[in-house]
Amino acid sequence: MFSINHQVGIKAPIEQVYKLLTTNEGLSQWWTNDVSGAAGVGSTIAFRFNGQGPDFVVSELQPNQLVCWQHSGDMPSEWMQTEIRFQLRRQDGQTFVRFTHSQWRQTTDFMAHCSTKWGTFLMSLKAALETGTGRPFPNDIHIDHS
Repeated sequence: MFSINHQVGIKAPIEQVYKLLTTNEGLSQWWTNDVSGAAGVGSTIAFRFNGQGPDFVVSELQPNQLVCWQHSGDMPSEWMQTEIRFQLRRQDGQTFVRFTHSQWRQTTDFMAHCSTKWGTFLMSLKAALETGTGRPFPNDIHIDHS
């Protein structure tokens, strides 16, 4: 199995970072502006990009430490049975977000695309917290011309 890994330091309190990872309002500030279903463990979050997109079941929450989602459904097919983890830690006056998207069955061009996009969305999370303005879809940074 293969994984995507990123880490970013954000100059914001850990509680604010956690909120942007666990609420519809927070998630819509940095990933996509069409989010519903974010709640506690067992809830299913629907992320939509032009009406389509992945669903994730919230599998674990440790306040101000860990957010974990399991992919649910069949879209995109390469994400089936993958897991997303946001590990949070406070150090040197910033909150570090360690992001992992794991359990990929193989490395593909789509995985490479997703790795780059996750990087841009983590920078959107950072901007949302540090400046008040993220770049969620459809205003995200485009990495190709399709």
